[in-house]
Amino acid sequence: MSLLSITSILITVSALFAYINYRTLKLPTTIGIMVISLLFSVFLVLLGRFGYAEGVTMAQDLVSQIDFNKALLNGMLGFLLFAGAMHVNLNDLLAKKWVIGSLASVGLFISTALVGIGTFVILQLLGIELSFAYCLLFGALISPTDPVAVMGILKTAGVSPSLETKITGESLFNDGVAIVVFLALFGIAVNGDPFHLPTVGMLFVQEALGGALFGFVCGWVVLQMLKRVDNYQVEVLLTLALVAGGSTAATALHLSAPIAIVVAGLMIGNHGRRDAMSDRTVQHLDTFWELIDEILNAVLFLIIGLEVLAMSSDLSIWFAGVILAVLVLLARLTAVSIPVSLLRLKKDFHPHVIKILTWGGLRGGISVALALSIPAGQERDIVVTITYVIVVLSIITQGLTINKLVNATKQVPEPTANDNAH
Repeated sequence: MSLLSITSILITVSALFAYINYRTLKLPTTIGIMVISLLFSVFLVLLGRFGYAEGVTMAQDLVSQIDFNKALLNGMLGFLLFAGAMHVNLNDLLAKKWVIGSLASVGLFISTALVGIGTFVILQLLGIELSFAYCLLFGALISPTDPVAVMGILKTAGVSPSLETKITGESLFNDGVAIVVFLALFGIAVNGDPFHLPTVGMLFVQEALGGALFGFVCGWVVLQMLKRVDNYQVEVLLTLALVAGGSTAATALHLSAPIAIVVAGLMIGNHGRRDAMSDRTVQHLDTFWELIDEILNAVLFLIIGLEVLAMSSDLSIWFAGVILAVLVLLARLTAVSIPVSLLRLKKDFHPHVIKILTWGGLRGGISVALALSIPAGQERDIVVTITYVIVVLSIITQGLTINKLVNATKQVPEPTANDNAH
């Protein structure tokens, strides 16, 4: 099946499921599409059990032809990150730099270690064999909060601007850090490479810091071009080229494409709006990227729902996934509590910031994509299935209830006197 045919099917089914959700379930669009897609996949599996295997085979063939890892990490992610970063206020982000930076680095390292150790112990108790190195690899891929899922949910959650900046900022940057950690552990778990701290440090400098610098340069170049043009069609096209070309070039140079695109998106969304665009251009640019964001989100969550057709049928692994979902949430609580508690010694925070940051840290497609990048084998089947269970539970349970938690804590005013310091 050609790429055009696969894309056409995915967009058509996404539109159909979005319509069904709007008319019946009335859930947030992305969650609704994923839920309907998941139910549809389960329905196909049940049909196959009763002898109607043709529909299941066709659906499985479609899913097998979608390289989710490449489609997300090397395709959709850059566009989604740029669309999200464009609407983040750079001054607010810099004001919260310490809490965002600590959550995206220290918090991620803490979560990776806790999840890796806990997973090894729990799987051993359940009789599921997975090496400690693979457990740590799983910890690295499941620890980052997903910017796509997070920003999609925050649109309707009613979070205060300060908390929204913290949650969004962390999700925009921690996936780039997580990918670096994942790559380092990947070499150990899959290739048997020895652990060398200097090598990991150089990888971080090259991927993360190099990606940020590359994104700054690309964003600056496009910004200068935007200043010399007053035609919204050309300006929208320039931003499109920035994302597509910047992502491809960063990947080819072994730099972090997600971090590069986030930095470029922040430049265009802040300095570009203020210094290089007319009001008419800003309106068209926002409309264009909002549509890109909605369409790609719909397709992404559809694919997540359909991926159940490619998961292991071993129910013990699914059961392990449910248990480990609780472990991941507890690790998230710890990873948030430690940096925030230390920063609270000098800064003021909302009394419920730890609860909201913990519950608002959704897992999403990035974790599934990283899991699917593991070479085929028993370890991959275990990690992918457990990851899938946790992602689906996270999106449904946390995504549908975060607004209730936010509303329950709105009666407590958020401190503002010293909050701008972080």
